[in-house]
Amino acid sequence: MTILDDLRPYVPGLALLGGGALFATLLGGAVSGLQPLVVAVAAGVVAANTVGTPAAAEPGVALHKLALETGIVLLGAAIAIEELAAAGPTVLGLVVVAVAGGLLLSEAVARGLFRIGGTTPSLLAAGASVCGVSAVVAVGRVLEARGAALTFAAATVLLFDAVTLVAFPLAGEWLGLTARQFGVWAGVSMFSTGPVAAAGFAHSTEAGQWATVTKLARNSLLGGVAVAYSVAYAARSATDPEARELWAEFPKFLLGFLLVAAIANGGLLSSAAIDSITAVSDGLFLVAFVGLGLSIRVRELRSVGLAPVGVVLVHLLVVSALALVAVRTLL
Repeated sequence: MTILDDLRPYVPGLALLGGGALFATLLGGAVSGLQPLVVAVAAGVVAANTVGTPAAAEPGVALHKLALETGIVLLGAAIAIEELAAAGPTVLGLVVVAVAGGLLLSEAVARGLFRIGGTTPSLLAAGASVCGVSAVVAVGRVLEARGAALTFAAATVLLFDAVTLVAFPLAGEWLGLTARQFGVWAGVSMFSTGPVAAAGFAHSTEAGQWATVTKLARNSLLGGVAVAYSVAYAARSATDPEARELWAEFPKFLLGFLLVAAIANGGLLSSAAIDSITAVSDGLFLVAFVGLGLSIRVRELRSVGLAPVGVVLVHLLVVSALALVAVRTLL
C-alpha cells in the first residue's frame, strides 16, 4: 500500500475544508469589516445543518482538530515573549483564580441550587472552567463517569461554545475593549480552545493571539485539576497507573507552542521565516474553523437538559462578569 492509498480516504474531507476556507477568504476580502474566520465558522454551521457532511468526507473533516492544534503551535512564532512577560503574572493570576473559582462555583450551583448528583457537577465544572470537552473527558475518565453523564456534560459545553462564539465578539465591540483586554477576557471566560481562538481573531489579530495564549494557560491546568478530582473522589491516586490516561488527554500542542515561541524569540528565525510561519498558521486556522462549524449540530444541542444548562449559564455569567471587571481594571 502506497502513501497515496493511505491518504485517499482523507481527500474528500480535506477538499471540503479547503473549499470552505477559500470561500471564507474570498468573501471576507470582498466585504469590508467581515472577518474570514467568522465566515469560515458560519459556512461550516450552515453546511452541517442543511445538507450535512457527506460520509466520504468525514475522515478528512475530522482532521480539523489537528489543523487547529498545528495552527496554535505555529502561532508561537508570532508571540513576543517580552510583551507576554510584562503582563504574564497578571494574566496567569486571572487564569488561576478563574479556574479555581469556576470549579467551586459550578460544583456549588449544581449540587446546591439544581440538586444534581453523581459526577455530572464535576464534569460540568471541569468543562466550563478548564478546556471544554477535553476536560469533561479527562475528568470523566479518572472518576469513571457513566456514559450518560459524559454525554450531557459534553453537549452542554458544546451548546455554550456555539453561543459564546457569536456573543463574545459582539459584546467585545459593544463594550469597547482593547484587543488585549478582549483577548484575555475571552481566554478566561469561554470554554473550548477552538471557539476562544475564533472569537479572538474575529475581533483582531492581536486579540486572537492574547485569547489563544490565555486559553493555553488554562489548558495547562487540566492535569492538575483531574488529579485533584481523583483525590477528592478517592477513586484514584496520583500514582495510580490510570494517571497515564491524564497524559493522553493533556493538550500536548501546548508544549509545541512554547517550543516554537522560544525558537522565534531566541533569534533563530528571520523575519521572513516568521511571516511565512504566521501565514501558514492563519491558513490552518481557517481550515480548522470550517471544521469547527461542521461539528456543530443544532439538532443535537436541543437535547441538552435544562439543569446542566442552568449550571453552566450561571458559571458563564458570573465568571465572565468578574473577568470583565478584572481586565478593565488590570490591563
